[in-house]
Formats: sequence, C-alpha cells, structure tokens
Amino acid sequence: MKKILYSLAVTYILLCACKKDTSNSPVITGVRSYTPSPGDSVLNSLEPGQWVVLLGHGLQGATQISFNGVPASFNSALFSDTSAAVQVPSVIPFPSVPAEILNTILYVTPGGATTFTFKIAAPAPTITSVSNENALQGDSVRLYGLNFFFIKSIRFAGTAITTYAGSADGTSVGFILPALTQSGPVIITTQSGADTTVYNVNDGVTGVLCDFDNINSYSWGATSTSNSSSLFPGNRGNYAIMTDPVLNANEWSWWNGGRSINTNGVQWVPVDSLNASVGSYAFKFEVNVPAAWNGGSIFVVKDYNTNYLGRYEPWKDANGNTSNFSTTGWRTVTIPLSAFLTNNGTGTAAPSLKDLLGDAGSGSVNIWLINNAASATATGFDAAFDNIRVVKIQ
Repeated sequence: MKKILYSLAVTYILLCACKKDTSNSPVITGVRSYTPSPGDSVLNSLEPGQWVVLLGHGLQGATQISFNGVPASFNSALFSDTSAAVQVPSVIPFPSVPAEILNTILYVTPGGATTFTFKIAAPAPTITSVSNENALQGDSVRLYGLNFFFIKSIRFAGTAITTYAGSADGTSVGFILPALTQSGPVIITTQSGADTTVYNVNDGVTGVLCDFDNINSYSWGATSTSNSSSLFPGNRGNYAIMTDPVLNANEWSWWNGGRSINTNGVQWVPVDSLNASVGSYAFKFEVNVPAAWNGGSIFVVKDYNTNYLGRYEPWKDANGNTSNFSTTGWRTVTIPLSAFLTNNGTGTAAPSLKDLLGDAGSGSVNIWLINNAASATATGFDAAFDNIRVVKIQ
C-alpha cells in the first residue's frame, strides 16, 4: 500500500507540473562532489549523508528534494538557477524503498518537477554503540549505528549471532546473547562492507579502573556495594549503589548521602599513549537504573578536580527537554574524553590528553551526583554502577 501511495503521489506532482508553464521546470543534468576542487568532480554514485551539488537549470526555489523517496533538508536560498548544494539524507531504508524509485532524485520547484536517475548506494555499516558491552548469556543486546542493511553476519566477542532483528531504518539491530567464551570486538558485515569496533566486548580487564571485585580501587562514597542479583539483576559480581531522595536546587554536596563513588589512584591512559588525540579514548561504565530518574547530573572528574568534567544526563535531550529515564537491566554508558569539558561540563574540551589527565595519565576516579539546577529534581535517584574503565575507541 505504501508503495502504491508513494507512486500516486509522485505521479500527481509530475502531472501538476505538466499543467504549468514547463519552460521553468527544473532539469537535472548531473551530480558532482560538494568538496572544493580538486574534489568537485562529477560523480557516478552517491551515499547517504554525502553532500553533493545537483547540476542543471531551473533549480532555484526548490520546495522538495528527495533521494530514493526520502526528503532531504536544504536551504533553497543558497541555490542558483544551475546548481543546488544539498546533503543526501543520512538514513535511507533501502530494503523498503519501492523498486520504481530506487536510484532516483525527485526535484520539485514552483515551476514543475523532475526525476533524475542516479545510483544511490547503500554504504558500509557503521557501529556507533552497543547497548551492553558486558551482557550475560540470555540478555537482550542492541547494536546502534547506520546502514545495517542486507546483513550477512554479526559476530559478538568472536561468537556468531545467527538470529537477529534489525530496525527498518538500518540504525539498530537486536539479538539475544548466546554463551560467550572470550572477549573480542563486535563485527557486522553487510553486502556493502563491514565495520569492527576498536574496543572489545565481554572484556573485564582492558582499561578497567574499578570493577568492585578483583580490580578494586574503590575507596569510599557510595551508599553500599552489593552482589545481589535480586536488587539489580544481570550483574557481574559486586557493584556500587547510589540511592538518594529528591535533591534540592543547587545541591552540590556530593559527599553527603552516598552520592558519590571515589576510587584510589589508577592509570586512566597508558603513559605511552598520552600523545593520542583526546577523542581517541572514552570513559565507560555499566549502569542499571530500574526506577524513573529525572533531574540531577552524574559528574565524572579526576582527582576531585572539576576543571574538566564529563556529564551524564540521559533524562535530558539535546534540546533541553526532560522526561523520566530508566533502563531495563544494565546499559553501557560512553563518555568520550573529548566530552570532558570546562565550565562544569558545558565549555570546551582539553587540547590534549596530558592537559586532561596530567603527564602521568593517572589519578582517582570520582563519580558524583549533583543538582546544579535552580529547581529541585523531579525524582530521586536509585542506580547501580559497575565496570568503570577507560578504553580506546578510535
């Protein structure tokens, strides 16, 4: 039905355009790279997310541009009569695109409409995150990224995943984790290529700063530690618990009420790797938040120093809108070291790892619950933390 409706819509646009003065109808004659010379060459194919320049005439005043039926965002004020710079939509659901509009660009202006046949290829997949890097057998795991289309294989820590279900837009794929025998990367292979995580999953050693078990540099702060699988199911041994009621406005006393986890000094990044870029490493941990959480921020700092800090506020979106947040079991949190910023985590990144971590690359880990808002938090906070680590991500 969707295919029929889309075909009828395209036909209607083109028929309406035919009723107008077609002398001003748009015409596309080619596509070139958006990159300045010498990269501005004529293209033979394009991929989702790519910036391109459409060539032709009658291109000014565009009201709609679609690639494989997916509308693109654009600013027509920047177009000329003979060229239009536009970004191909980053997500194109290739398997569900009707065959008749595959490899087509639809261009509509007040003067008419045209379609242009051009190869639009599904690119290689990109893995951006894993829902739980230290999941247990039987846990539900989800991979997030782009272009998870026409999947040929998935391997998780060296183990083949044979049963999985992907989202229609190719941005995630989920499965039930089988038994694992080793640590290793996540590898997803499609008809267009493959991607492999730089870091390993099912890895309780690499980069671990504190696991509240064997690698235990825990010093003080959290309300308690526990290994109870009834309180926070799916755990791997001991974990730390933060439980706190509603926080008052501008509540910075992280040292009260069990609002912090503070370790002894540990090596964040090996000394011989401190010349790497700041964004090449990330601070990670697993968290389990069974009850609604709304308000208050998790601050991550080193050596009790807030010159640079990472913030974790999953109850707030990029636009500042808030809603209750909780997890179903354990989830991996990733804060790139390039996201450790000045001004209480809202300013600028450190220019280098040495500026962020010092010449030794070591120090205590401090995870604090803070409310630096002008109003009280909407809820209290009840969560468990485990597997605190810093690992290479690129």
